Amino acid sequence: MRLVVDYSRCESNAVCVGQAPEVFDVGDDDRLHVTEQPLEGSLGKRVREAARRCPKQALSVVDD
Repeated sequence: MRLVVDYSRCESNAVCVGQAPEVFDVGDDDRLHVTEQPLEGSLGKRVREAARRCPKQALSVVDD
């Protein structure tokens, strides 16, 4: 599974950070940053939930 971020839609409101802070971070530049981690197990579930809760629908999870 991999995460895709549509940065043209993302407003960096950090809803995703609340769901999976190991994966998402809003930097000092006020932009969303994604870490390079495998999205497996419970972490994968939380990333899917973050994508579902994104108010701008800027996140999507693609199963490989």
